[in-house]
Amino acid sequence: MTRTIRIGSRESRLALVQTKLVSRRIEELCPGISCEIIPMKTRGDLILDRPLDALGGKGLFTGELNRALREDRLDLAVHSLKDLPMDLEEGLEIRAYPPREDPRDVLVLPLGQEEADFSKSAGCCGLRRKLQFADLYPRWAVAPIRGNVPTRLDKLDRGDYGALILAAAGLKRLGLDHRISRFFDPVEMIPAAGQGTLAVVARQGADAGFLSALDDPESRLCSLAERAFVRALGGSCNAPIAAYARIQGG
Repeated sequence: MTRTIRIGSRESRLALVQTKLVSRRIEELCPGISCEIIPMKTRGDLILDRPLDALGGKGLFTGELNRALREDRLDLAVHSLKDLPMDLEEGLEIRAYPPREDPRDVLVLPLGQEEADFSKSAGCCGLRRKLQFADLYPRWAVAPIRGNVPTRLDKLDRGDYGALILAAAGLKRLGLDHRISRFFDPVEMIPAAGQGTLAVVARQGADAGFLSALDDPESRLCSLAERAFVRALGGSCNAPIAAYARIQGG
């Protein structure tokens, strides 16, 4: 018999692409399992006229999915790890950390433009990026921007901004890596904890042993280290704390 696994995802194009990556991998690695993707709107997707730190933080993008998990309307939820609060709601746990995509931040210029226009603000979401970008480009003004990746690119290309600071992972997963104008080395712009990593969340005690085939040991260790660092400092989305772990020499 085929077992159907209900996987929750945000409705954004990037979230669905990421969830499909996980879904396909589960079906490849686990014969007898079929995945059904259930898209859901989150509060963070619906409220776009205010900055995230004014709305209560990371749980804005995960609360509805995790509630559906707890109520047994979903079996799994796929999140960008950097969107997850440092402490999950009671009764839930991260059961798999798939292999990490590129963790770096990048600079994106308007389509067809090769030189930066410093007269227009750089669009940036989050205090971590804003402060580090200001160190690199002290004379370039930064302005907040919300919306999914395609929406932000549209705003850039129509002239609302002179550049965007985005995550490389999202652009690569969307097949938009040709839009990247410059990669920021983690030494000059430290990524958010968990950036580039997906987290597969399930109820504690749920029959999800098949997820061990999806789990990447290096991704798991680096993710746990980064999140422990932020948690130890009392970090939230309102605090500009960054963390990037690498495994060297074991």
